[in-house]
Formats: sequence, structure tokens, C-alpha cells
Amino acid sequence: MTGNQNPGNFANRPQEEVQDIASKGGQASHSGGFASMEANKQRDIASQGGQASSGSFEPGSEKAKEAGRKGGSK
Repeated sequence: MTGNQNPGNFANRPQEEVQDIASKGGQASHSGGFASMEANKQRDIASQGGQASSGSFEPGSEKAKEAGRKGGSK
């Protein structure tokens, strides 16, 4: 193992664990989330246009505008 203890780094994981993860062939490691919902529930949430989200900003706030301009860059 290297000095980097980041568990997200496959080089820091035991070989057996890496092989187990790889054997899943890209399948998600969790069973929840939007993609696992029934289609009707997905459509209902999507039709709300983000209103169902807990959100991080008040609509129209300066922080929201700034984040929109930033657009995912760090």
C-alpha cells in the first residue's frame, strides 16, 4: 500500500476487494436513487422542474445567480 490512505483510490484497496468490485461489471454499488424509482414516480418528480428538490438556494438569490454563472467549475 502507498502512503495515500484515500479509500477511493483502488491502489490502496486489497486486491480481493478490487477484483470483487471489477466483477460487478459497472453495476452500481447501491440500489437506491432516482434511476431505481418506478417510471411514474420519476415522471412526477421531473414534472416539478426542480421544485421537489430541497435545494441549496432561494430562487433568484445572489448566491444562486453566482452558482449559475460558475456553472459547475471549481
